[in-house]
Amino acid sequence: MQLKLDNPQLLSEGISILSELVTEVKARVTRAGLNIIAIDPANVALVNLKLPASAFSQFELDKEEVILGLNLQDLKAVLRRVTANSKLVLEVKDEMLHLAIQDASKRSFSLSLLNLEQEERTIPQLEFDNKIELNSSSFSEAITDAMIVADACNFITNKAAEQFIIDASGTLNKARSEFGGDEAKLVIKDSKAKYSLEYLQKFAKGAKIAEKVQLQFSNDYPCRIDFRGENIEIVFILAPRVESNDD
Repeated sequence: MQLKLDNPQLLSEGISILSELVTEVKARVTRAGLNIIAIDPANVALVNLKLPASAFSQFELDKEEVILGLNLQDLKAVLRRVTANSKLVLEVKDEMLHLAIQDASKRSFSLSLLNLEQEERTIPQLEFDNKIELNSSSFSEAITDAMIVADACNFITNKAAEQFIIDASGTLNKARSEFGGDEAKLVIKDSKAKYSLEYLQKFAKGAKIAEKVQLQFSNDYPCRIDFRGENIEIVFILAPRVESNDD
């Protein structure tokens, strides 16, 4: 296997976001590209990172599928050494992942591949009542605002008003962000669901790779959050907080 990225920031940003949720993953490299699906240790969130084969200027596989057991902290540390004008070559030899950084000089790292006994993950097929698309930066700002007052927020859709609302309430304070048809594309019903802001804040870092974010959720149901950039895609699925007494 030999892969070359002329824009290694794609991989660097993707791995940085994944490392907020998990420490070890299985990456699958097939003719379609590089794909990682992982679930956080608390089984609350699933993340899927995809880099299609078209993201690579060189994409050579000697078999149909290559499995890479990766320690994300180690990989992230190496990718931090990649500069904006660098190119990155990834190669597997002797149970090691070799990363060659090509810039003014030639530098290289070798990382041990892990033998992970994780079961194969798949993206669950979910049906949602609501689909919202808005600017990633606006979503990130709304989540940051909510973090000031609470540790969870409500996603609310109001069909009559054609609004999507992110609402958070603490013991004394509240934060609220409203998005109408001018700010977002809305296909909605009346719904409300509560989600952890700790996770949403980590997801919102997907704004680094995509200008738009797509949110899908239903009443007291998991939400799906998609960031689709040029030659990279990150999908998150987050379980709701279901409480007997609504705040």
